[in-house]
Amino acid sequence: MTNIIDVKNVSKSFGHLKVINDCSIAVEEGSITGLIGPNGAGKSTLFNIIAGAFPADAGSIHFAGEDITHIPANQLFHKGLLRTFQIAHEFSHMSALENLMMVPGDQSGESLFNAWFKPGLVRSEELAVRQKALDVIDFLSLGHVKNELAGNLSGGQKKLLELGRTMMADPKVVLLDEIAAGVNRTLLQDLIANIQRLNKELGYTFLVIEHDMDMIAKLCNPVIVLAQGSVMVQGTIEEIQNNEEVVEAYFGTEAH
Repeated sequence: MTNIIDVKNVSKSFGHLKVINDCSIAVEEGSITGLIGPNGAGKSTLFNIIAGAFPADAGSIHFAGEDITHIPANQLFHKGLLRTFQIAHEFSHMSALENLMMVPGDQSGESLFNAWFKPGLVRSEELAVRQKALDVIDFLSLGHVKNELAGNLSGGQKKLLELGRTMMADPKVVLLDEIAAGVNRTLLQDLIANIQRLNKELGYTFLVIEHDMDMIAKLCNPVIVLAQGSVMVQGTIEEIQNNEEVVEAYFGTEAH
């Protein structure tokens, strides 16, 4: 298998606090890779560095063979590297469908010239984007709320919508940050099923930060354990759950 993400010897400090410490991870193309660790391990910071939100102090990041160490998030979006957030960032006063239609960039209608002099082009693009959004809505079984204001959706529906927004950009890799947080068990099963479908049917690669070990067990192979900003161990979920170092990192010596 080919590594689509290669993080090599990355470090990051905030003031005197070193959050990421000479960290190296690899994500295989076509995998659903889990990233777990105790609170404060540096998981979200590492995500932010990979996604271009924070600059690394040292080390390098390669995406699909390209050095993206110093490339900002907006450019990575167009290269097919996207992320979700622990708290969904929906446009609350727009419908679920409109939220999806907002995603594709560089639409002709954004140009005043095209709006005035090429209305046919603008209209045809809008229709294509709308159809794609409807296809995503159908894929995620959100048709019953497509015209509902996104701010009125449940936590789980917002997370599905967030996943749908990544689909509108046809990503190569999606970084999922605590996507199970605040989601009821029924909708969580829908989320898991949709992630698996996107992986198997559309070839999406996922890197998943998650505290829900049941979700990690159902979705992820391999699983990487981060502790104090560095990789502690990597393996299958069974190997991770039976690793004494991991148990101690999560629960302390009293767990023995």
